[in-house]
Amino acid sequence: MYTLTGERERLQSGAHEMFKSRRIASAQGVEETRQVLSDVFLPVELPSARSTSTIGMALNGLTVGGTTCAFLQFRDAVHIETEQAASFHVNIPTAGRARMRAAGQHPVFGTSRTAAVFTPGKPAELHFGERFALIALMISKDQLQLELGNLLGDRAARPLEFEGELDLTSRGGQSILHTVHLIDGAASRADGPLTHPLAAQQLERSLFQALLFAQPHNYTQALAVPSPAAGRLPVAMAVELLRSGPAHPWTVAELAREVSVSVRGLQEGFRRTLDTTPTAYLRRLRLEAVRRDLSAAQPGATSVTDVATRWGFVHLGRFSAVYAQAFGEHPSTTLRR
Repeated sequence: MYTLTGERERLQSGAHEMFKSRRIASAQGVEETRQVLSDVFLPVELPSARSTSTIGMALNGLTVGGTTCAFLQFRDAVHIETEQAASFHVNIPTAGRARMRAAGQHPVFGTSRTAAVFTPGKPAELHFGERFALIALMISKDQLQLELGNLLGDRAARPLEFEGELDLTSRGGQSILHTVHLIDGAASRADGPLTHPLAAQQLERSLFQALLFAQPHNYTQALAVPSPAAGRLPVAMAVELLRSGPAHPWTVAELAREVSVSVRGLQEGFRRTLDTTPTAYLRRLRLEAVRRDLSAAQPGATSVTDVATRWGFVHLGRFSAVYAQAFGEHPSTTLRR
């Protein structure tokens, strides 16, 4: 059997190891590697490898909501064939080279500049070279389709299908990488943002939206079409909901359903009426809640990090800057006073 969490040796691939505090397994042989990948992702086979071959794989990973975020390293070259995927998969090389192809599609030649996106319902062939490392994201088909439907006002009846090649040097590709690195930072602390439902939700939805707006798919043009703005009454109702429950894990989609408008209609209504967005309005309410909690805290009883993450702020450097801009002082100053 493969070695479970606790084995800490690193494979010298030259890649920055992600999620390194979340080691899931290490495997040396073919069968162990096959079992690990099948258990964590989906059933796979390694058809060209002999039973006596060694591969040398290490896997770190965690779940954020319903999304699996993993980092894999392979010492030796390996050929993997998967069964039909039930989820969306994004393979982001960080060291070495790969050839990745879903059935019926052109191959993607993966490097640190090019990733591959796989749509559910198709098997795939993966050829990883020596000293290869990648970030592997597995995203629920239903959750991503629901996020798309929320953005389009439920006008997403056909299954979502992405183009296979993702340019990591583009602004969209960089936004996906930025979100993954935020998750990596959050995972490094046992009491960090991922232990707080609001923060974990924010990270997962950021990943969804980064992918939907970064990578071309069969709804890209529909997302670009402006949506009619909501009137003043739905905006006022949404404001009241946010002010009465800032601790609720609001999404713009849920808020739009509550006031019977589309997501983009509500966003446009906030922009026209209040010159802001629902997300920014809620962030301001939570900033004010952080300020109240810091002001009321007993000396030594809490920290800025504890209060900020409790209210859903996962990037603490950015939070501190936004807080200082809003209130004219750093959060640590509020806490000390």
